[in-house]
Amino acid sequence: MNADPLLTVTDFSVTYEVDPPVEAVRHVSITLERGEILGLAGESGCGKTTLAYGIQRLLKPPAVITSGSAVFRGTGGETIDLHALSVEEMRAFRWDKASMVFQGAMNALNPVINVGSQLDDVFITHRPQMSRAERKEECGRLLDMVGVGRERLRSYAHELSGGMRQRVMIAMALALKPQLMIMDEPTTALDVLVQREILEQISDLRHEFGFSVIFITHDLPMLLEIADRIAIMKDGKIVEIDSAANIYHHAQHEYTRRLLSSFPSLTGDRGDFVRGTGHGGGSVEESGALR
Repeated sequence: MNADPLLTVTDFSVTYEVDPPVEAVRHVSITLERGEILGLAGESGCGKTTLAYGIQRLLKPPAVITSGSAVFRGTGGETIDLHALSVEEMRAFRWDKASMVFQGAMNALNPVINVGSQLDDVFITHRPQMSRAERKEECGRLLDMVGVGRERLRSYAHELSGGMRQRVMIAMALALKPQLMIMDEPTTALDVLVQREILEQISDLRHEFGFSVIFITHDLPMLLEIADRIAIMKDGKIVEIDSAANIYHHAQHEYTRRLLSSFPSLTGDRGDFVRGTGHGGGSVEESGALR
């Protein structure tokens, strides 16, 4: 393990102060290496999104962080305790150092403002020194980069497919070249072919720009294909964390083994269950992801 990870989360806990209180995240400790895709998997309600929101300080009452820390170590040598930042400092940190693609993000675009204006707002807010021409060129470059095309700068959300809207949100998250991207179920509600294209694009962009990713999903086979390491979450706790290959071949926790066995094979006999069945049929090994 690298002695200088990008993000270190230690003994992190979040409680929803309702009656009775709900401990949504319980003493979680994880590290994220530079350039790594760390998958966070588990069933709905296990605390994955609460953990991500807590790291970014996006939680709202009745959610309260009751213990722990999140420390970011930038490529410039800076060490930032995220929970010691003021509100304004945290607002500046988000999108610049770390961005987030939210669950259901493809429906988050403003329907009455075109795509170009929404991308432009990121630069107006965070890069006020840029000229209008520079902002327009950068917005076009971002759309080209994610495969939408700069000709869509004047399009509105309703004129784009679900996959294109999701790509726009990814472009927005990458606009300021952050070192960390948190993606919460980024391919939910998309068909498997569009999912595949977006996952391949995320992987290609990660290799090109070197950012790290926390990828949140309940879809463990997907993570087996794209993640370097996978953390399995259950009832607010991390019950197992290891490389994707070790999770697939040598899962230690019973809950992990149950998750692996819960996905039916698309190529075997009806009723058979195969660990690590990937999207589009075939096992993870057949996809080449674990070679």
